[in-house]
Amino acid sequence: MPCGSGINNELNIMKTVYLSIIAAVCAVGLSNCASPAGPSTQRGAATGALIGAGAGAIIGNQSGRPLEGAAIGALGGAAVGGTYGNARDQERRGY
Repeated sequence: MPCGSGINNELNIMKTVYLSIIAAVCAVGLSNCASPAGPSTQRGAATGALIGAGAGAIIGNQSGRPLEGAAIGALGGAAVGGTYGNARDQERRGY
């Protein structure tokens, strides 16, 4: 094992965690820009972003690109989670 490889791995993990947090905050913030979003839309977007970022980081790590994987996963997860939450909100409103 090369000297210092553990430090690089720790830095990659820290970058992934920070990027995941930033992506989740952006997803929640952007979900408020659309039409009035109900609580399920916001919760779904935030939950989807977190799950997507985690899954994307794990998958991206397999190809040596955990940050890109986390970003793509967060965006995809936020979109899917927000869409699902919006459908639940509309169902509650009777649309």
